[in-house]
Amino acid sequence: MENKRKLGFVEKLSYGLGAVGKDMVYMLSASYILYYYQDIMGVSAIAMGIILLAARVFDAFNDPIMGIVVSKTKTKWGKFRPWLLIGTVTNAVILYLMFACPPAMNGRGLVAYAAVTYILWGVTYTMMDIPYWSMIPAFTEGGKEREGLSALARSCAGVGSAIVSILAVPCVAFLGSKFGGNLTAQYEQAVADFGNTSAQAVQIKGSLDAIGFKMVALAIAVLFVLFTVICCINIKEKSTVDVKTSSVGDMFKALFRNDQAVTMVIAIVMINTALYITSNLVIYFFKYDFSPAQWETNYTLFNTFGGGFQILAMMILFPIFRAFINTVKIFYCCFFMAFIGYIILLFIAFSGTSNFWVLVPSAFLIMSAIGMLNVVVTVFLANTVDYGELKNGHREEAVIFSMQTFVVKLSSGLSALIASIILAVFHISKDSFSGTILSQSSRMGLRMCMTLIPMAVLIIGLIVFKRHYILTDEKVSEISNQLKAKAE
Repeated sequence: MENKRKLGFVEKLSYGLGAVGKDMVYMLSASYILYYYQDIMGVSAIAMGIILLAARVFDAFNDPIMGIVVSKTKTKWGKFRPWLLIGTVTNAVILYLMFACPPAMNGRGLVAYAAVTYILWGVTYTMMDIPYWSMIPAFTEGGKEREGLSALARSCAGVGSAIVSILAVPCVAFLGSKFGGNLTAQYEQAVADFGNTSAQAVQIKGSLDAIGFKMVALAIAVLFVLFTVICCINIKEKSTVDVKTSSVGDMFKALFRNDQAVTMVIAIVMINTALYITSNLVIYFFKYDFSPAQWETNYTLFNTFGGGFQILAMMILFPIFRAFINTVKIFYCCFFMAFIGYIILLFIAFSGTSNFWVLVPSAFLIMSAIGMLNVVVTVFLANTVDYGELKNGHREEAVIFSMQTFVVKLSSGLSALIASIILAVFHISKDSFSGTILSQSSRMGLRMCMTLIPMAVLIIGLIVFKRHYILTDEKVSEISNQLKAKAE
């Protein structure tokens, strides 16, 4: 392996911008695809849940194949950057099409359109995501430099996610109104005559929101391409490591030979599933339960706090914690914070309050914990690459990070299926909403599912991690020294 100089400011900034664009795209899909097709376009919740999960099962085969393709790629631009750019451009196009469903489409045609575009979105996202994360161990040293770049990338990814979480709903409303034509005037008249929760106003608002989502998807797609181009121009691959290629079966065997990678894969599934269950349900919580008359304002405010807490945790809390305790202890602290946050939310559910501000402490604890966990698990996963090289004799970053891509998307599929079942069981949709809040049983069911299910999922992840993860800071340093000794 050739000598590696320290990364410069421009390289770090460019890599971070790539993460911003990438996670803007991912957050729009992960948080709003179920809502867009189920609540706005009228696809049944169960049908959407099956589609989202089926797409993730398809990714079980697509992601490792992409890992093989990346491993075999050799161009004058490097191994990773060509696929990073190709994947970004194609994914941006599919993202727009996914949120630009023809208004006249319905029934089986609508379900088919949702299924095809979402599956294609997953395929093209993989084309970009695997090479993006695989670049970390390819051009950084194990230890502080890798940890620093991983933290930066995750922080920037959190910024991208927060931008979409905070701005998506108000931008959908603004752009839908701006480009809605006659529908805008009809909506304003319906609100003046019957109120904004009337059946007439709700129906027209759905059409305006469909237009708004299309325009938001277009804007994010353009930014995504721009940020990735900047990343590809300024990031130079400095590693000449050859990644051994293998069959799909061999790649899964390689993963399971690396017990630490398996442990982190399971932990990532649990953490992201818990987060996405909450994020999928919270929009319904505000729209049909907590504050129907002013749900857009309160939902945006909630996401502003949550997104802000997540970013601050990654950029400020994580470095502060890291100065005093190791990454494993930070991992445990994050789980404790998340549990306390969900417990507070559970008490709020039983209290029956409608005061928005009581939600802020739980948002701080949960989103701060998730923000730091995203940084920590990326560091841990990168460390498993070195562990696997020492144990098995060759580096398998493409394998490891293709699995990360798969398990994160699997988490979104599982959480969407769980959320869709909850919506169906408690009859939560615009068709059942007619100017009044949900029944008490539906409200309590929604609130309980938003808290107890994520807590149970996190507990499973914590148990697996505690029993099997061994890569402490001391162990990582020992492995790094052994690899250097072998290379000399």
